[in-house]
Amino acid sequence: MNKNLLFAVDTNTQEVIVSDSPKGSTKINFIERIGRNDSETLYNATLTLTSISKAPNFEVAIFKAMDKVCQMLYNQYKERM
Repeated sequence: MNKNLLFAVDTNTQEVIVSDSPKGSTKINFIERIGRNDSETLYNATLTLTSISKAPNFEVAIFKAMDKVCQMLYNQYKERM
């Protein structure tokens, strides 16, 4: 997959929301929701990514590294499906 994927967590439903956004665009395209029970690892990684983005001392390099982890976990999840 060669998309710019975006990850968010819906803590009410305990789902990861996966979207994409074309480079240079402000449009966000919904892809799917993945339940915590379907991929616990992706859910926890997305929670971590979210907490990194809210950190008072936000560090881009750390955020990008964790985003890459989420991308890999999502791709692994899609391969299993």
